[in-house]
Amino acid sequence: MISKFALIAMLLAFTAPTTSAASDDEGTTASLDGLELVDKTRRGALYTDPDADWGTYTKILLDPATVAFRKNWQRDQNRTQPFKVKADDMERIKSELSKLFGEVFVEELTTKGNYVMATESGDDVLRITPQIVDLDVYAPDTRTAGVQRSYTESAGRMTIKLDMYDSVTGDLIARASDRQEAPRRGYMQWTTSVTNRSEATRMLQRWAGELREFLDDARGAASVAE
Repeated sequence: MISKFALIAMLLAFTAPTTSAASDDEGTTASLDGLELVDKTRRGALYTDPDADWGTYTKILLDPATVAFRKNWQRDQNRTQPFKVKADDMERIKSELSKLFGEVFVEELTTKGNYVMATESGDDVLRITPQIVDLDVYAPDTRTAGVQRSYTESAGRMTIKLDMYDSVTGDLIARASDRQEAPRRGYMQWTTSVTNRSEATRMLQRWAGELREFLDDARGAASVAE
């Protein structure tokens, strides 16, 4: 199955910049800050600038990922056990997930994509601004006193949003979003901070791999077009 990020690269390679094969099909194309809608599903969407020269980018400036829980997540967690999840628990979870995001994406981009991570803007630098939204941890580890066990069928779900900019001009050249849920096992299992981190890592690795494939394919398509 072709990844959504790879789909963009295919369209960049085989679609003329000024026209789109699907432009007459209502609902398959749209405009977002000058971007063209490439693909949209129930899980997410992809937009890209058809005139972007992806071949110029050999370095990545990766902003820290911002993290936001789904609406009323804390309230729902505390419904049967008041004060189970406190504000500092939420901040800790967000901080840990943001840090994990950076570790996973840098590892993927540098070891498998051979990209150089930049610390400042430059002509060959692509800036990526990530957001994790609608984070829903089904059984968070709140580190409360006493022995507590939570059993769930799945660890949770979250949505990623990636905005990609030319680091010098600040032009938005691509936007992607995708929602994932940890696999449902079909049975209840003890959920801990270790299992939650493991599932989060798997989701982040999948997203990082798709991003790296897209960048590789888009740069390759740009080279062929030259």
